[in-house]
Amino acid sequence: MASFEVTGGKKLQGEIIPQGAKNEALQIISAVLLTPERVKITNIPNILDVNLLIELLAELGVKVERTSPDTCYFQADNVDVEYLGTETFRKKSGRLRGSVMIAGPMLARFKKAYIPKPGGDKIGRRRLDTHIIGFEKLGARFEYNEELNFFQLVAPQLTGAYMLLDEPSVTGTANIVMAAVLANGTTTIYNAACEPYLQQLCHMLNRMGAKISGVGSNLLTIEGVAYLGGTEHRMLPDMIEIGSFIGLAAMTQSELTIKDAGIKHLGVIPEKFMQLGIRMEFKGDDIYIPAQDSYEISTFLDGGILTVSDHPWPGFTPDLISIVLVVATQAIGSVLVHQKMFESRLFFVDKLIDMGAQIILCDPHRATVIGLGRKHALRGITMSSPDIRAGQALLIAALSADGKSTIQNIEQIDRGYQHIDERLRQLGADIKRIG
Repeated sequence: MASFEVTGGKKLQGEIIPQGAKNEALQIISAVLLTPERVKITNIPNILDVNLLIELLAELGVKVERTSPDTCYFQADNVDVEYLGTETFRKKSGRLRGSVMIAGPMLARFKKAYIPKPGGDKIGRRRLDTHIIGFEKLGARFEYNEELNFFQLVAPQLTGAYMLLDEPSVTGTANIVMAAVLANGTTTIYNAACEPYLQQLCHMLNRMGAKISGVGSNLLTIEGVAYLGGTEHRMLPDMIEIGSFIGLAAMTQSELTIKDAGIKHLGVIPEKFMQLGIRMEFKGDDIYIPAQDSYEISTFLDGGILTVSDHPWPGFTPDLISIVLVVATQAIGSVLVHQKMFESRLFFVDKLIDMGAQIILCDPHRATVIGLGRKHALRGITMSSPDIRAGQALLIAALSADGKSTIQNIEQIDRGYQHIDERLRQLGADIKRIG
C-alpha cells in the first residue's frame, strides 16, 4: 500500500489551480444516464472516486470518450440494465459511495435500479433513508436483499409528489431530482439541499430540457418531462480543495495564489478562515494568501471562544471541519470545533496530539483546540489516513511539522485530490510517494 513521505517545515510559494469539484462530478456524471444523446463534461477531476464511477458507467454500456484528462463525452444510448444485478456491479459499486447517484437516473429512464451498501469513507453512519423514501414517494417500491447487502428498486411509472425531506441531504436531493425530471406530473421537494453543486446539476438538467424551478433555494419544483436531450457542462472548482489550500498556506507560512477559484460559489468558506486570522485578498477570481508569521483566532463579540461548526449550505461545509481543526493548532487563541453531521470524523485528532498539538476531544462531535501560536512546531510521525478530508488535514500538518512524517493509506487522499503530491512539489514541498 502506498504512503507519502513528507519532510515538513518548508515554506511554499507559487500558484495552484483547484481541480474540478468531486462532489459535483459524481452527480453530473450520473445524470448522463438520463438521455440517449451525447453529453460533454469538462473540468472533470482526475481522482479515484470519479474514475471509478466513469468505469462503472462504461461497464453499464455507456460510451465514454475521454479526449483529455479533464474532458469526457458520454452517450448512454445502449445501456445494459441487467448489468446492475451482477456480482461484478455489486463489488465495484460497493467500493464507491457515489455509485448510489446512478439510482435516480436509472429509475427515471429504465424503471429499475440497484443500490449497494455504501462504500467510501469510514466517518460514521451515512444513511440512505432520504434517497429511498423519496423514491417511494415517487412510486417506486424497494426490497432489501440481506444476503447481498443490496436494495432493489422497481418503478413501472414514477409520478410527481410533494415531499418534505427529513434532512437536506445533497446526494439525496440530487438523486430524487434526477428521478423526478422524467416522472409524470409535478414534484415539490421542501427542505431540499441547495449547495452550489446541486444548483449546477439543476442548471444542467434544465439545459437538457427539464423544468426545475426554485434552484438555489430549499424549495424545488420539478415539472416532469417526457424526454431529455444532450448538453455540455463545466464543473465548478472544488471548494474543499480551495479551503485546503488556504489552510495549507497559513500552516506553512507560505505565499500562495489560488487561481480561478470560483469565489462567488464559495459562500462563507473564506470568512471562516478569516475568523482564524488568515489574511487573503481577492484579485478577480483568484485568492491571494500572503505569507504570515502568525495568525490569531477571533473571539465572539462578547469575548467568548469562537465555535466553528458545520451546517447545510449556505452554512459551513462539513468537509472542511478537519482542515479548520488542523489550522487552529498553530494559531494564537482557542476554538471549539463542532462536527455535527458525522459522528466519527474527529477521531483522527489522536494523530495530531501525537504530533504535539493541544486538543481536547470532548466527545465524538466536538474538539477544543488550544493554538500553539508557533511556540512549538508539530513534530513528524508515522500515521494513517482514515478518510479523504482527515487525510488531507494530516498532510497539511505534516508539511508544517519539524522532521519527517509518513502518511499511510493514501488511497483515501487520492480518492479526493488529484495528483496532490505532484502539485505540492511544484510549490516547493518535500513530498514523495513510496510503495
